[in-house]
Amino acid sequence: MSATVTPIADAHARHAADAARPASAPAPAPLAWFDGALVPGDTLQAGLTTHAMHYGSGVFEGVRAYATDFGAAVFRLPEHLERMRRGADMFGLPFDPAQATDAVLATLRANGHRDAYIRPLAWFGEGGFGLDVEGHVPHMMVASTATHVHLNGARARLGVSRWRRNPADSLPPLKLCGGYVNSILAKREAKARGFDEALFTDREGRVVECTGANVFMVQGGALTAVAHPDALDGITRDTLLQLTGAQARAVSLEELLQADEVFACGTAAEVAPVAQIEDRHYGDNPVTRELQALYGRIVRGREPAWRHWLTAV
Repeated sequence: MSATVTPIADAHARHAADAARPASAPAPAPLAWFDGALVPGDTLQAGLTTHAMHYGSGVFEGVRAYATDFGAAVFRLPEHLERMRRGADMFGLPFDPAQATDAVLATLRANGHRDAYIRPLAWFGEGGFGLDVEGHVPHMMVASTATHVHLNGARARLGVSRWRRNPADSLPPLKLCGGYVNSILAKREAKARGFDEALFTDREGRVVECTGANVFMVQGGALTAVAHPDALDGITRDTLLQLTGAQARAVSLEELLQADEVFACGTAAEVAPVAQIEDRHYGDNPVTRELQALYGRIVRGREPAWRHWLTAV
């Protein structure tokens, strides 16, 4: 894969030309970084023998950029790309964090995005239909969108899933593409039952995580991060642990249901208060609201002590 990136000036010129079109003209597709070049995202196609399409042999990240007083900035980008590197290593998939950093920043600049969700994805492409990844072409892309996704800070209603989270001794808790079939099944079941999101528990009744977010609880003013070996080592979770010094430990579903407050957290979800788990309804969320506000100030660069977590675009 080439590390050459299409000049940003060319992308800006293209957008200036698009802006001069009549108002009735359709909006141009956002640009995506693909294998070293910025191209219109709606022009990209995958071959029918793409290994990742058949077997999920890819790794991705969900990253956020925020508008700050000093311009757009990406929150904890090195940590996201280091986790992505670990996932790529599991497959023997080539991945260069420095190249990925350049690709993320180039994509944001080209699209003019400030508040954005960013999706880097690396995968094995064209080849045969066997399980072996050798002989398949490796690819990488970065796309960005101004659309917020997942829970997005809303008060969530959780249903306890009948599905179990992928056990860590079967599938490492990283952002491997194929592993998220597990999340899709759990979320479909939860939404069919009238909930917004699913909560995974293990066979012993311990809480694991949601389909794409970690879980915290507040009891008697004390903050606890749910810890489980099958859960993703979330970057937002780590952020909150560093900010609060909260205890991280195993938590049973029974204990979670008795808590004063529960919230989910993740890059897309940010800090999302939980309104309900099954038929247990939670009241006010004062601690959660305070953490939401703190997190919001940090990601927008308004807390100088934590600006080292931001990468300027």
